[in-house]
Amino acid sequence: MNNFRKPRPKKRKLQSVDGLLQKDQTAFSRNRFSDNYSPKKIDPETGFKRSTGKKIASKKLKTADQEPIITIKQEELEAGFKSNLSDEDNLKQQDPSDSKSASKLKKSKRKRAKLSPFKKIRRIALALVVVVLLSGASLAGYVYFKTKSIFKGDGTGAAALIKDVDPNKLNSEGDGRINILLLGKGGQGHTAPDLTDTILLASINPVDHEAVLISVPRDMYIINEYGGRNKINSVYSNAKQSFLARNPSNKEGAEKAGLAAIENSVSEVLGVPIHYYTMVDFKAFEKAINTVGGIEIDVKKRLVDPSLAKHFNNNPVIAEQGLQKFNGWRALAYSRSRKTSLRGDFDRTARQQEVIIALQKKVLSLGTFSNPVKIVELINALGDHVRTDLNGIDEIQALYQIGKEIDSENIKTVGLADPPNILVKTGMMDNQSVVFPAAGLDNYAAIRKFVRNQIKDSYLTKENARVIILNGTSQPGLASSINQQLESYGYNVVGIDNAPTADYVQNKLIDNNPGKNPYTKNYLQKRLELTTETSSIQGLPGGDQADFVIILGTDEINKTRL
Repeated sequence: MNNFRKPRPKKRKLQSVDGLLQKDQTAFSRNRFSDNYSPKKIDPETGFKRSTGKKIASKKLKTADQEPIITIKQEELEAGFKSNLSDEDNLKQQDPSDSKSASKLKKSKRKRAKLSPFKKIRRIALALVVVVLLSGASLAGYVYFKTKSIFKGDGTGAAALIKDVDPNKLNSEGDGRINILLLGKGGQGHTAPDLTDTILLASINPVDHEAVLISVPRDMYIINEYGGRNKINSVYSNAKQSFLARNPSNKEGAEKAGLAAIENSVSEVLGVPIHYYTMVDFKAFEKAINTVGGIEIDVKKRLVDPSLAKHFNNNPVIAEQGLQKFNGWRALAYSRSRKTSLRGDFDRTARQQEVIIALQKKVLSLGTFSNPVKIVELINALGDHVRTDLNGIDEIQALYQIGKEIDSENIKTVGLADPPNILVKTGMMDNQSVVFPAAGLDNYAAIRKFVRNQIKDSYLTKENARVIILNGTSQPGLASSINQQLESYGYNVVGIDNAPTADYVQNKLIDNNPGKNPYTKNYLQKRLELTTETSSIQGLPGGDQADFVIILGTDEINKTRL
């Protein structure tokens, strides 16, 4: 075989650059020579150095702004080019006179010729499946690790996230709803970055598909965990700093201490359980709105605030009256402005509620939490600027499914100073302007009753069981007192009276229609520590008058209930 090979022409040795250029003076030849033989030439397109054969350790591949983003060895580049060729192309590059190469080329052609259209389709489909699976795994992994910094998963949990939940899993009235504490703080770069100037309770009814937003005044003057007094917006910050003073290196513990303190304070004021919290700073608020493409709000009154004019080219107009579209920054300004508002902070909290409802509407319209790409975009936008004790994407998506059933028209906004229910007032205490209950400092009874009636337990409302309360003691007014408590939680109390005798010691619950109202029965048993009887007692109301009859005994007299 070697006898038939053509002798290879000897390459002419180049003596000098000038010698070659004298033989061919065209611009094309000069450029070709420079490109192929100049040892210091750099290709402007790729950023690679050209060489006469000397091995170059590595080459920098640069972007348009000349920042190196990857390093590639010359031989790796050549190998990569060859690997992109088909088997047939690689075989063609070999000597065609080589019998082994020719044989491989023929076999390759035969194999490719035998591949049926069905097999081709199957291979392509298999490749696509692999790509999709790998992409999905990568996305899931990315979302998992990214969300670990946001979703702490240490909340008490809301049993009502489960449809038709077992009544025994509901501890008290209010657990039939999903109560989320929404907190907003300035964050890094702001004066007093840990003051929670936004305090909202979002209460969701998963049964009747409605929600309520309740604003807590940031200046509410409360007793803190150390026995002193301060405004409620400083509770989180004070508890966090106090923990850090004792444990300087435990920042995570400090966050948990601060959040636990504010949760307890809000629950004390409103008288309802809190299942989750979500804390966002101004950056997260702004970015979340920008990520969903802005929000629309029907502005009821033109908002002008000269204190914020510097952020809008010295224009003091924050929002005109009518339907307006806000980006993140303008929505933030709309939510924060209060200095020119007639009711100050109370008007500001009302605007915050408007923004929350508009954002909820936009998120649902985009199908954000059913779209993995949108989830990643939102997580990237929020980053380290948001924190919640929701247990990851699963609970977020469960909330999303419930939220899809709630129209914005079914989201009610409630303030503690909204007429006709003026439950708080302002005044000066300890040389500062504060807010406190209209009934008196630390007297939250009226506030709690009002709030509980605004966010009645989903299952109590659904069953609407009839309850009659009987006083089985000689203590006057006992049945009336329990009636007020139960009505504040949303029970359907249809009557109060004295029992046939006044010698009862323990409380009793008579279930006149066994199995019909399991949620109401569960709540009553736990609230009043009742023993239940299913057989009717002579002289007491029957099933045609009430589903449950409560008889109060003497052990109820000394009990204190919230």
